[in-house]
Amino acid sequence: MDQIVNFKDMFKKSVLQLEAFNKISLIEIFWGMLISFLIGMFIYWVYQKCFRGVVYSHNYNVTFVLMTMITTLIIMTISTNIVLSLGMVGALSIVRFRTAVKDPMDIIYMFWAVSVGIATGAKLYPLSIFGSLAIGATIYFLSQRQEKQKPYLVILQYEEKASDEVLVQLRKRKSVLKSKTVRKGMTELTVETRLSDDNTAFVDALAALDGVKDVVLVSYNGDYAP
Repeated sequence: MDQIVNFKDMFKKSVLQLEAFNKISLIEIFWGMLISFLIGMFIYWVYQKCFRGVVYSHNYNVTFVLMTMITTLIIMTISTNIVLSLGMVGALSIVRFRTAVKDPMDIIYMFWAVSVGIATGAKLYPLSIFGSLAIGATIYFLSQRQEKQKPYLVILQYEEKASDEVLVQLRKRKSVLKSKTVRKGMTELTVETRLSDDNTAFVDALAALDGVKDVVLVSYNGDYAP
């Protein structure tokens, strides 16, 4: 008659046998960390090539490599022993991340790195490798299909007498008004426009208008907070 093993028996056995590292060979650790590092570098490369934000952050990109490797290490640890897994869950539950992530695509890269780390730590190497290739190819393909015209913000400060000429120039660019501030004869205007070939001659034309004090052209990612 087969002996029934319940969770209580498994927990007792796990408590009595805390030889976690005996269950993972050095070869498995080596291959797991190596694969997670290589895939992390692949995520690093895809993020660098497909980045469409305003300011590229090298340090933020490096975190994807480290996140992949650390997640792999965690999964390797908790997969060896029930007690260790419960302790790890309790330790991670007190961690709080307060850094704001403004671009939704950055969250996708974070989930990608964590998912690959989980699959690699669970020794599902084909899943992590081919899954990463598929995700990377998809991101690269979609990034190349973005609009060729990049969004820019034009910030102008001009006197009231230049209003008509400024509006005529902006209509030629099919600009979209973002904000307008008027103070004692001076107007500050923020509009969105798009450039396809980095031709900024219209900025010089605006600056040459009589009554225009300042013209600033700023690249941005499509999000604007007045």
